[in-house]
Formats: sequence, C-alpha cells, structure tokens
Amino acid sequence: MPAGPDTSVKITEPYARMVARDAYFWAWPLVNIYNRRLAFRQAPRVGLMNGVLPFAPLNALSMLHDYIEPKQRWVACPNQDVVYGAAIAALDETPVVVQVPDFGERFWVYQVVDLRTDGFAELGSMYGTQPGFYVLARADWQGETPRGITKVFRAPTGTAFVVPRVFQDDTAEDRQAVQDLIGGIDVYPLAEFDGTMKRHDWRQLPRLGSPMSDSGEGETRWVFPETFFDQVPQVLKDTPPLPGEEARYAQVLAAIAAAEKDPTLKQAMSDEAEKADTDLIGPLLQFRNWGQQLPHHWSSISNSAAFGTDYFTRTAVAKSNILVNAPNETKYYYQDLDASGARLNGARRYAVTFARDQTPPVDGFWSLTLYDDHHFFVPNEIKRYSLGTKNKSLQSNPDGSLTIYVQADPPPEARRGNWLPAPKGADFSLYMRAYWPKAAILDGSWTPPPVQRAA
Repeated sequence: MPAGPDTSVKITEPYARMVARDAYFWAWPLVNIYNRRLAFRQAPRVGLMNGVLPFAPLNALSMLHDYIEPKQRWVACPNQDVVYGAAIAALDETPVVVQVPDFGERFWVYQVVDLRTDGFAELGSMYGTQPGFYVLARADWQGETPRGITKVFRAPTGTAFVVPRVFQDDTAEDRQAVQDLIGGIDVYPLAEFDGTMKRHDWRQLPRLGSPMSDSGEGETRWVFPETFFDQVPQVLKDTPPLPGEEARYAQVLAAIAAAEKDPTLKQAMSDEAEKADTDLIGPLLQFRNWGQQLPHHWSSISNSAAFGTDYFTRTAVAKSNILVNAPNETKYYYQDLDASGARLNGARRYAVTFARDQTPPVDGFWSLTLYDDHHFFVPNEIKRYSLGTKNKSLQSNPDGSLTIYVQADPPPEARRGNWLPAPKGADFSLYMRAYWPKAAILDGSWTPPPVQRAA
C-alpha cells in the first residue's frame, strides 16, 4: 500500500477545508509549544522577561526566586504555591543536563514534557529522586553518557520543556530558606558537564524584554491561524507520529503540499483555521465545557501529561491551562459553577467547606486558587490569590471543618484569614491543586466539596 495520499491528484476546496479544520484542532498544542521554543531562542541571556517570568536561551534555565508575579500573561493558570523555573531544550541540537540538588523534606517536582506536552521523565519527591545529574536526550541519540550521570531520559521529540516547581510557604522565613535549595537547580548542554553542581543566586537576574506581544487580558497568543499551515511541516518533523498517526500526518502534509501550489486552497485552509480557532478552540478556555464530570460541577482529568492520541483533552488543556503535571504528581480540579449550576460571579458570596479531616488527602500539599475569566490572577487589596497548606492564616471552625470564603468584599475580621478575594461583579473560576495526591484522590473516592452560595 502507498504511504499516503497520491499528491499528484487534484483535491477539492471542501476537502482541503475538512483536513484543515481537523488538523488545526489536533496540532494546535504542538504549534503552541513550538512557538514558545522560537520565543526562547530569542532570549539574549538568562533573565526575567519583563522582570516577572523565567526566560532563557535554548538549553539553559531561568528560575524565579519567589512566587510568580500576578501580571504575567505567558502561561494561563499560574500558581503561587511554588517557585517556578523554565527551560526549553532543543534536543535535536544537544542533550542537556538537569541538576537536582538536595531538597531534603521539601516538596519538589520537575515537569519534563515533549512537544506534545506528554511527560517523559520522572523527577520529583513522589519518585524518591536522588540529588545528582540527569540527562535529557532525543530518542535516537547515540552519544556516550559521561561518568557521574545518574540516568538518561529519552524524549520522542526534538523539543522538551522543563518546569521545576519547589514548594514555598507564605512566610518571609521560608522565602529566605528556599534560596539555597533552588540555587542548585540548572539545565545546560551536556558538553558543559564537569561533574560539579553549578550554583546560582536567582535573585540577581537581569530584566529582559519580551519577543511577543503581551497586551490584553488573556494569555499571550501562541498560535496564529494565518501562519499555522506554514509551520505544521516543521512541527511534525520535530514530532514523529505515534503508532497509528502515520495516515493522519500524511493526509495533512499532502493537503498542505497541494495548497502550496494553489493559492485558492491555501486561502481556504487559512480561513478554516480561523473558523476552527473561534468555534473549536475558543470554547475550551472554559472548564465547564470539558473534562471528567465530578460531583458538584467540579471536573478533572486523569491523563494529564500522558495524552497520547486523546486529541480533545490535550487541546482543551493546552488552551485553558497548559503544562500540567502527571496525575500522581499533581491532581487538578476545575470549577466554573456554584452548587446550583450558576456561573461563579463576584456579585455573590460563596463558601467552600471541607469537613473535618477532609481537606485534599496529599503527601505534598494542596491549594485553592481563584482566576478571572481569562484564567489569570485577580488584583485585590490583600494580594492573595490562593489559600491552602502554604497559608498560616487559615482557621478551622469549632467542629474541625475548614471554610474558605470566596467573595469580593472583605468578610468579618474573624474570617479574614480564610478569605479568597473575588472580582467585583465579574465571572471567575476556582482551581484546586492536590500535590502528590494520595490514593483516595487518584482512585476518585475523594472529590472536592460544593461551592455553596452564601448569604
């Protein structure tokens, strides 16, 4: 049988549109990550983009030294539970070394994903990872592994995204204590490995400009319908097909080849990409439109960072909260609605009450974060964007239960420590994270309590 379509055959515009619409949906996350790689390539040196976001040349790492600033717009659904880092490795150019210092008893995890946002390396507290040096390499790398390397993880794609996350509680003392630990985090080309742990003071990074347009309230735009099919061939070259995807790849590449010879077809495919961006991708920003449906209108997923051929879930996550950890690393719960099914809105007050001993069962920690309708932090007078294990202000009720008050106006003084500020008169979402979840979360026997409307 031939490997794919006969490219000498004339195709119709409706067929080209059909292929374009389908391909735009399943390749959207791949192009998204690829364009982030192109942006990192423009970093002049290791620093902080706009002074708030880790930004580094390819095959290098930048690290925050505190929680991420609320005003960043590069990645939707950030959190203020951990200190973040970021590196994009061009494994088609070189393997890279990933340094793991000794974090002691502190929770940590390095997210390591390929161009599909599927994980391919296990590095974190939940894996019992030992301090040392680890290598990320493309699957076909045939080089020699130097002495002193603990393990080599092989990626199916030429692009890898590395995102360290290190827990920090909400105190000045812990902000200081974490500095020595994160100073040993690093990523660099294998040729620079000398067996010694490189150290950094991440508080001393320069401020860098952004190569992207970051205006607007939503996430920085990473996928552009008008250039999408110009990029797809290179993106697919970096991303070998999964078993069974060969025909899918051949179909879209044949349609693109035909469009290169016919301006009418090329315009039709671009038009269809624009429609798909609005009709198919746009609604996936809203959590209520996808996910496994749980009690009280919460939703979740169980295949994060292991999407495989689940194109719908991968694209939904990429649109709404890209770069999520594997379920055994972090379990995510999404909420747009109150217990009655009405949209969460700051014109009303809400209460989320965990029964005694029923906060999320974790070996790490948990948090509840509030986002605006674009999935970013909501400015508020007390600069509080989440509540959970990190907060020393939380007070339990007399019966041992714990109530978090979600509202725009301050509650009575006695409840202020449990207040999660909401936007005045505007829609918002709640997002629960359970880091290093226990079995009750992973098997579904524990789910979050309802978001009750309060008086």
